Amino acid sequence: MTEYHVAIDHLASPDPDTPQQRVETTYLGFVDQAHVDQVKAIAKLKSTPRVLKEHPHIEGAFVVLRDDGDLDVYVPVDASEYRVYEPDPGPKYDTTMPTIEADGPPPVPMPTVTGPGANDEMGVDLPRGATTGPAYISGVVKFGDQVIGGAMDHPENPPRAVWHTTESPQGAGYFTSVAAYLIRIGSEPQVIYDPASDSLGQFGPLTQSARALQNDGARRTNREGRVCIQVEVLGKASSPWTKGFDPAAKPNFRKLLAAARAHGVPDVWPAGKPLATAAAVAKATRSRTVWQGQGGHFGHGNVPGNSHWDPGAIDTDIVPGKVVVETKPTSPSTPKPTPAQYQPFPGSNFFHAGRHSPIITAMGRRLVAVGCGRYSTGPGPNWTNADRESYRAWQKKLGYTGADADGYPGAKSWAALKIPRVS
Repeated sequence: MTEYHVAIDHLASPDPDTPQQRVETTYLGFVDQAHVDQVKAIAKLKSTPRVLKEHPHIEGAFVVLRDDGDLDVYVPVDASEYRVYEPDPGPKYDTTMPTIEADGPPPVPMPTVTGPGANDEMGVDLPRGATTGPAYISGVVKFGDQVIGGAMDHPENPPRAVWHTTESPQGAGYFTSVAAYLIRIGSEPQVIYDPASDSLGQFGPLTQSARALQNDGARRTNREGRVCIQVEVLGKASSPWTKGFDPAAKPNFRKLLAAARAHGVPDVWPAGKPLATAAAVAKATRSRTVWQGQGGHFGHGNVPGNSHWDPGAIDTDIVPGKVVVETKPTSPSTPKPTPAQYQPFPGSNFFHAGRHSPIITAMGRRLVAVGCGRYSTGPGPNWTNADRESYRAWQKKLGYTGADADGYPGAKSWAALKIPRVS
């Protein structure tokens, strides 16, 4: 009969005044197969607060999630070693530094908006790195050593967020035991979130890669885009966690969405809304063109090279929802005339090499917002081939083909883009 090593993983801060939570392992010796069979039988009972999960990389090994935050670990004595940092290695860096620097232009100041989910509620830690968004969300629990990944392979591609589910119960105790599990198997996202307690944690900076996705052949999906913010939400894909979820009562959830927006992640689902069943996801196309070329929110089941179907049919009116911007109402007795809301179409002859106009900048910003940006340095006032390629992506998104998708704006596609009027 097989014998198993037994250990307990604890997440304990060396300093109670800091949010850093490091993993401590207590080895308890070994047990026989009969003991393991009993452990598995107990974990199957619906009345027990124990949840069994097989180790995805070590044959025969498994862990037991506990509602007190600890993780029980069982590994066959003859199991081969598993190296945590494979197959997605990346450079480590000094976590004592106050910010994570990267080559590139100076950071762009974040826009100031107010209301639920807005930047003034995010409370981000400054200074920031070379992107517009924060490396860390203020107040998060920092799990592990914060060195899960490295630089992005394709920072020229649009920013995105990927949503996973842990396939576990919710609650503050499971929040820590699931975090310990993800560290042990080397599959950490940047962010872990518990909808029940509104607990928010990070395993690494948002500005570097995570390890929660499988590679798509030689293409490292964890390192796709300017950022690829991955979020493991405590819950099960078969029972969407957004049901009965009220973002207004969850300030940490709103901080998370605000952080994604600060990095430029558009409030769209380029591959469509997350599907409700594993069978539906299996029939769907995991488009490399959409994944690599469009920014926005994706489910784990949308990513090429991956086999999981989570997060289930979560409510896209909640994830990501919309930023609420507070405005001061004008007095009904003194109404003020306002210009038309959107920029009128300037005509087909407007768009040519050498054209310089703030209208082109406004157009480019809207193309980025709807997930069609094809810019390497960001939209600007000069009409360039990047503008044409971005507009071509927008025309194709509207269903245009052939000569109708030549990248030059027309009146109908321009009106559909809804570009704010340039003052």
